Amino acid sequence: MLYIDLIIIFIFGTIIGSFLNVFVLRYNTGVSFVTGRSRCFSCSKDLHWYELIPLFSFLMLRGKCLKCKSKISYQYPLVEGLTGIIFVAVFLVIGLAPILPLYLIVASLLIAMSVYDFQHKIIPDGMVYTFIVISFIIMCLIHPLGQLFGLPLSLDLLAGPILFAFFAFFWLVSGGKWMGFGDAKLALGVGFLLGFLGGTFAIMLAFWIGAIFSLVIMFLQKIKISNLKLSLKSEIPFAPFIILGLFIQLFTSWNFQSIINFLR
Repeated sequence: MLYIDLIIIFIFGTIIGSFLNVFVLRYNTGVSFVTGRSRCFSCSKDLHWYELIPLFSFLMLRGKCLKCKSKISYQYPLVEGLTGIIFVAVFLVIGLAPILPLYLIVASLLIAMSVYDFQHKIIPDGMVYTFIVISFIIMCLIHPLGQLFGLPLSLDLLAGPILFAFFAFFWLVSGGKWMGFGDAKLALGVGFLLGFLGGTFAIMLAFWIGAIFSLVIMFLQKIKISNLKLSLKSEIPFAPFIILGLFIQLFTSWNFQSIINFLR
């Protein structure tokens, strides 16, 4: 029975992923992401329902428009498939709990913010503020407010502001060159969602992953494999790394004590 549940969750996730592609594409453009037909960017052909089936349509059409044969961006199947996988992972961690829909909404917001930040190098306020509010609600549901004011749970209540202050400090002293203020707002939600230890470890992971990613891309560029023009002065969107660190922490529940125990 569990396998059927996982398949259903995955399919549902790919459908949400398809919606997220449209949402990110039309966000802040004045075009509604709820109404309006999807069209080919090259020939403006209205897409039929069978051209909009998540993952399957891309494979069936071999990544090309049915009419003009122009290539379809790999972003679409990647976001659809990734959303399906993350939904399954969230389901395995949370289970059929009443709080599951809130976690799925959070996961959808995080995916949308990652894609948008990669494309525009900015985190939309509407997305990040919604993430902060839902993360705070989840924290209050998991730990009633009366418990949050008792140690050590009070640290979880302060985790968001502490992580926010950490990023805001670097944003302030660098004039926005080292870190964006959107990253600080994102860290606020991370702290609320994961608590102090989990949030701190997720941020540490983000810095490690970001550093490794930058070094790998610069190395590939040096040996003429990658076409990305990246240097130590390049502006790299950091939100996707924070979000990746959040997901790793959420799905594995790693923390400082577990790392110390592993090293022993």
